[in-house]
Amino acid sequence: MTEKTVGFCLCGSFCTFSKAIREMTKLRERGYRIIPIMSHTACSTDTRFGKSEDIISEIERISQNKIIRTIRDAEPVGPKKMCDLLLIAPCTGNTLAKLANGITDTPVTMAAKSHLRINRPVLLTIATNDGLGASAQNIGKLLNTKNIYFVPFGQDDHENKPKSLVADFSLIDECVRHTLSGKQYQPVII
Repeated sequence: MTEKTVGFCLCGSFCTFSKAIREMTKLRERGYRIIPIMSHTACSTDTRFGKSEDIISEIERISQNKIIRTIRDAEPVGPKKMCDLLLIAPCTGNTLAKLANGITDTPVTMAAKSHLRINRPVLLTIATNDGLGASAQNIGKLLNTKNIYFVPFGQDDHENKPKSLVADFSLIDECVRHTLSGKQYQPVII
């Protein structure tokens, strides 16, 4: 059993929410304390993948914590040392761009900025349709950024979506353990 706390952030790649929530459950079962954080879009949008109120209810039940949903509430993540690791799963191309370019306009990006300023690790679980397009430069930049780690990723549908990249969500648990030890899980590209 661990005493570690994971800030579990979700951004708007709604098609991966079920995978993310499954991995959140596994982390909780392994004894991690979970602090959920959601982008404005992620916590307020009903989609064909589910109603926001149902998703919020499930996340709060699993984590046994209220979701951080405002920039103001995310800012203390670093100064109060609320998390040992910040996991962004899913991490969209939009969030990748913001992280790579220092833009802090969502609860997730504020939590990341706040957490990074105290030199603690951020683990990215990317899910973006333009990973080999416009987001490629941001992935490259973040691969070379201190305290940023990646869950291994690859093309998810090279024939129909040749620029799309998605992380292997089933590796989150192993990647969390590696990241907490200061190591990048390998290989990064799968």
